[in-house]
Amino acid sequence: MPSHRAPAPPPDPADDDFPARTAPGCTGLVELDAAVSRCRACPRLVLWREQVARARRAAFADWEYWGRPVPGFGPADASLAVVGLAPAAHGGNRTGRMFTGDDSGDLLFAALHAVGLASQPTSTHPGDGLVLNGVRVTAPVHCAPPENRPTPGERNTCRPWLARELSLLTGLRAVVVLGGFGWQALLPVLEAAGHRLPRPRPVFGHGSHVVLPGDDDRSALHLLGCYHPSRRNVFTGRLTFPMLVDVLRDAARVSGLSR
Repeated sequence: MPSHRAPAPPPDPADDDFPARTAPGCTGLVELDAAVSRCRACPRLVLWREQVARARRAAFADWEYWGRPVPGFGPADASLAVVGLAPAAHGGNRTGRMFTGDDSGDLLFAALHAVGLASQPTSTHPGDGLVLNGVRVTAPVHCAPPENRPTPGERNTCRPWLARELSLLTGLRAVVVLGGFGWQALLPVLEAAGHRLPRPRPVFGHGSHVVLPGDDDRSALHLLGCYHPSRRNVFTGRLTFPMLVDVLRDAARVSGLSR
């Protein structure tokens, strides 16, 4: 006899398994980005991002804050991905675009422009004319966390979004990871995708460059480490603009994007 079983209900964006149930079924970046922006799986992050969006910073009192998860930014044919940490409370959480509207983004996009990977050196808001050339910018956690510190559990809950995003970049040849948090978040994603990681696992460091072999040279994936362009790292001199440009220039070369 035919089954009259009711179809399973759609995933609830507030369930902690929403990313794991939803991300694998996304067939393109537009669909994925829309799903990311609906996610409410991490209560602490939902509370914080929305609280910041209501209170606002005095300098941005006239802004209508995004206040939701921030999807990645960049074309579907990107051969280079840049993976950060999480949106800033008054940066991406305000503008709705990754690394846009904060000090870290100011440095990152200026460096991308210097290497020929961005159409302009500034990123202030969606619709400002910025176009990325062969680069997708994303993060392992899509919501602004308190004190810029996601928990390991929040990182793990958000991981399916990053895994699906990278898998949809079918021409991906290199990943620049900004900081140790992103590095540790990315390695399990790459391993689950079938990349053969060295043993022991590669350790993060500025200037680290690991090649994960593929079937041929073009299918190998280059993994490059760079200190995060945070205000603290820049203020202390741990990361300078030339240091960031050098890593991005190497990444452009190995991903076939050099001018």
